[in-house]
Amino acid sequence: MTDGPAPAGGRDEAGDDARLNEDFAALAKGGRTNFLGFFLRLAARIPFLFIAGRAASYGPAALGRFASALVVIELTALVCSMGEKRGLAQRLSHAEDNGEHPANVVADGALLALGASCAMALLFWLVPEPMFPGGHYTQIDRLIVISIPPLALTEIWLAALACRLQVSPTVWSRAIVEPWTISIMAGAMIFVAPESGLSIAYIASIFAAALTAFIPFARAYGLPRGWRPHRRKLPRLAMRLLPIALADTIEWGTRRVDVFLLGFMAPSSAVGVYYAAQQVASLPQKLKTSFEPVLGPVITRNLKDGNYAAIAKQVRQVGFWILAAQAGIGLALAIPGEGVMGLVGRQFVGGTGALAFLLLAEVVASPAVVSEAALIYLDRYRNLMISVVTIGLQAVLTFAGIWAMQYLGKNALFQAAAAAIALMLALAFASVIKARLLARYLGETVNTFRMALVWAAAPAVVLGYCVTHFLPEWAELAFGIPAILGLYLFIIWRRAFGPEDRQLFRKTKTA
Repeated sequence: MTDGPAPAGGRDEAGDDARLNEDFAALAKGGRTNFLGFFLRLAARIPFLFIAGRAASYGPAALGRFASALVVIELTALVCSMGEKRGLAQRLSHAEDNGEHPANVVADGALLALGASCAMALLFWLVPEPMFPGGHYTQIDRLIVISIPPLALTEIWLAALACRLQVSPTVWSRAIVEPWTISIMAGAMIFVAPESGLSIAYIASIFAAALTAFIPFARAYGLPRGWRPHRRKLPRLAMRLLPIALADTIEWGTRRVDVFLLGFMAPSSAVGVYYAAQQVASLPQKLKTSFEPVLGPVITRNLKDGNYAAIAKQVRQVGFWILAAQAGIGLALAIPGEGVMGLVGRQFVGGTGALAFLLLAEVVASPAVVSEAALIYLDRYRNLMISVVTIGLQAVLTFAGIWAMQYLGKNALFQAAAAAIALMLALAFASVIKARLLARYLGETVNTFRMALVWAAAPAVVLGYCVTHFLPEWAELAFGIPAILGLYLFIIWRRAFGPEDRQLFRKTKTA
């Protein structure tokens, strides 16, 4: 039994082809805009890691304590957003059919998120121990809880804008304002409040990003009309959104349960090194979010029409775009990994092994990401069960890996690498299961792999080997990374990209 409608008979093939071309244009435009945001985020994230890793007031231990607090804060905000990041597209689609004002639909979700996030912020203010497992924090550090409500609301506002195919506010909020604010504030707080500088910088960045998201949202949707909260409606809405919220939470949790377990089982310095590696590895992870805001509305529209063949084609197309980009960026960052981690600080170089496995984990995760984009509408409960099994498997593998390294007498950096391997294996499991499940529902293959990826990766690896063995470290970063990525993309363009793939780089107008 699925949540989506059955395929409609007697299809208008010419109309379907026109709609499919429009969908691909929308996906390409959204991905292209957010792909630019990836490079902007990369340029802004490196200064923050450089400051946090090298400043005498911070360092690996302070970064580790900051990372442990962020796990709790961001997880709580995601839960409090009630799955609206992806569920809002379907609710707005139904609202159009029912004649309900879109601003009213968003207001229901925003009120639900605001109430839940304020309650959780108060709870963690009163009981801060879960955020700081080591017990080291200041009274200013406790204020980090006030970032939970704006963080949850920002997710909803950006999701609402994405439903209207407006993705540039996401780039401004997430890729420019937020990372540059935290970098600038972290540098400024060295001279003002060094003991709590990272927490203050994070709070400032979240509020700045929220304001950047709210202004275009208010312009696009306006104020609710004739809206008032209903005591019975909001609990029903919360129950309806719960499966999507849990799936979002678990998908996010797979990128944080390793940090959480390391925080309890390893020294703070090891958590700091792992967090720095994770921040670098999360850059290609953002590529999947380049398409998420647009892929959701496109899929829900085709589900209403019962056009499962179009959904399968979109999943294959977007999945290949994400896989190809993540593989290239992963190679460019992993091969000169010691130099990349050395940018943060010499004491972070030991995290190169963890960085390599984390980058590989993002590559193997891409089929699960695009499959889940459709499964949350087709069978949200079975998708949720697979996600639960995935994070459970990851937790078991992470605990076992860390314990094994400790039993063998290996240092904390080996324990961090074991956590990264556990993530990679768990995400590979999810990719296989979710892709097969989606293919069964759609009656179409959703395979995103193409052999040309291997032909592109092989010469890039050879070039990377030469770069790391014959160039000094500064040249590896300045010239090696662009050369590896450039060679890889050149071969992909010539050997793997067809007309539809190249639409990603072609400016098009969408309906």
